[in-house]
Amino acid sequence: MIQTTREQFIRLFGKEPLIVVSPGRINLIGEHTDYNDGFVLPAAIDKKIVYAIALNGTQQCTAHAVFTNETVSFSLDKVQPTKGWINYLMGVVFQLQERGLPMQGFDCVVAGDIPVGAGMSSSAAVEGGLVAALDKLLGYGLDRMQMALIGQKAEHTFPGVKCGIMDQFANLHGKKDQVMRLDCRSLAYEYFPFNFPEYKVVLCNSMVHHSLASSAYNVRRQQCEEGVKAIRLKHAAVQSLRDASMAMLEEVRAQLDPKVYDRCAYVIAEIQRVQDATQLLQAGDLAKFGELMYATHEGLSKLYEVSVPELDFLVSLARQREEVAGARLMGGGFGGCTINLVKADKVDDYISFIQSRYKAEYGKVPEVYVTTIQDGVTVL
Repeated sequence: MIQTTREQFIRLFGKEPLIVVSPGRINLIGEHTDYNDGFVLPAAIDKKIVYAIALNGTQQCTAHAVFTNETVSFSLDKVQPTKGWINYLMGVVFQLQERGLPMQGFDCVVAGDIPVGAGMSSSAAVEGGLVAALDKLLGYGLDRMQMALIGQKAEHTFPGVKCGIMDQFANLHGKKDQVMRLDCRSLAYEYFPFNFPEYKVVLCNSMVHHSLASSAYNVRRQQCEEGVKAIRLKHAAVQSLRDASMAMLEEVRAQLDPKVYDRCAYVIAEIQRVQDATQLLQAGDLAKFGELMYATHEGLSKLYEVSVPELDFLVSLARQREEVAGARLMGGGFGGCTINLVKADKVDDYISFIQSRYKAEYGKVPEVYVTTIQDGVTVL
């Protein structure tokens, strides 16, 4: 893919490009905790976005997307939200301009094999790859966390998704065979080995396409904030659900809409699960780690209500199989993938089992991706 992207760039623009590889991400545990100042446990993976890019000495930016076979241009004098994939690139350019960084026009070809809408954060990969490319080409000297924050702000302001920092962080900070526990409040992070060579990370796509820009995601954020507001009346030090305990939540239960109570109960439990999960990884206890994944799915499905029947079905299939240590829906929900930890020598059996049972139930064959944990954004 790197070679064909480079060749296509040379064909279209007649010069030698800079190449940037920008990975998708998985999140082993810690879902919907990021915007509640909690912890997450992501890793970068071998599914990626590839940029071939060069400056062009004008005020025009021209991007060709291989996945839609479409070329779009915009002027640096008029960067404003629009529709489609170019919005993510424009969001990055706008944020760099907002910071007063020098900007020049560029040409690029964007390719990739991250399935869109599958919960592997293709949008953060598009953002992170472009920030890193422009940092290199224009000599900004940004550090990786600054790049992640620029990507996050781009997503807030242009596509309008009020995402937490996890996706952009994981995309830029990934390390091969390591997961990262990120404190979404302080942005402190720590690497933990994910060293289970006898297991593979297998993603099963429900083929239900989700869009996080949908109102449901932003509604969950508001409900969490509502819970915090009620708790803060009794406990002034509570700034977010990160600071809250189940005991505090119980104190205000009578004042809360039952849905708001459920959302907050899930998040408080999930923040603790991430803490427990890193201890289990250090102890090499994948069986107990897997049980936490199942508990997360149960919470996402029943309390946070971001699952769909197809995802619940995939997790119920995983529970029937001895070769699976744990499974849950991954990403924002409302579709996308489940993440499964599967014994390496049983992966093929597992895939055929999942695909045949899912087809019998829903009349479609789910795509399955066997992934490995890789480095974050790489400028070649």
